[in-house]
Amino acid sequence: MRLTGKVAVVTGGASGIGAGIVRRFVAEGAHVAIADISAGPAAALATELGAGACALEVDVSNAGSVAALAAQVARDLGPVDILVNNAGIGHVPQPLEELADAEFERVLAVNVRSVYLTARSFVPAMKARRSGAILNIASTAGVSPRPRLTWYNASKGWVITATRSMAVELAPFGIRVNAINPVASETPLLATFMGQDTPEIRAKFLATIPLGRFATPADMANAATYLCSEEASMVTGVALEVDGGRCI
Repeated sequence: MRLTGKVAVVTGGASGIGAGIVRRFVAEGAHVAIADISAGPAAALATELGAGACALEVDVSNAGSVAALAAQVARDLGPVDILVNNAGIGHVPQPLEELADAEFERVLAVNVRSVYLTARSFVPAMKARRSGAILNIASTAGVSPRPRLTWYNASKGWVITATRSMAVELAPFGIRVNAINPVASETPLLATFMGQDTPEIRAKFLATIPLGRFATPADMANAATYLCSEEASMVTGVALEVDGGRCI
C-alpha cells in the first residue's frame, strides 16, 4: 500500500499501459481518476475497480477540456498528488515525408501538447502545496529510434527533454518529474507500430529486445509505482528504460 491516501490522475487510463497503471495504483491504496477520451471503457474500468477509481472524460489535446478535468478532480477527489501523462498515439510505419499533415498534427497534439496543457492545469496547485509527482510516459523510440516512425520518435524525444527540464525547474517546489521509456508492449498500439501484426513482423521486433519478449502493462505499472512513491523521493529527471535491454 505504497500510495495510500494519494490522489492520482492517469490520462489515457482506460486501456493499455494506462489501465495497467490505474489497476496497480488502486491496489497500492491510491484514489485514481481514469481520465480518457473513451468514456465507456473508462467507466467500465472504474466499475471493475470500485471505490478506488472514477472515470472522467477528457480530450488531452484541448485546453478547455484539460482545465475542466483539473477542476473536477480538485472538487471531487481533492488535491492531486500524482499526475501520469500516459495518453499517446502513434502512426503506422511510413516514409517520413509521406505522413499526412493532419496525422502529424494529431501526434503532436496528443503526445506533446497534452503534457504542456496538464502542466498548466495541475502544476500551480502542486507548487502551492510544495509537493507532487509527475510521470510522463515516453518511449524507447525517443532514445533509439526505429525507421519509418520518425514523427512519433520525435514526439517521444520531446517528452524526454521536457521531463528533464520540468524536473530542474520544479525541484525547488518539491515536485518530482520522471518518465518511463517502454519498449514495444502488448497494447492496442502495438499493431500500429508494426504496420501489421504477423508472426514475421513480431519476430523482427522481438529480435531487437535482448530479454526476448514484449513488455506488458504490468511491467510499466511496476516502474510507475516506484517512481511515484516515496521510495523514489530522491529520484527526479530520470527517463527509465523499461525495455528488456533494447536500448543497450
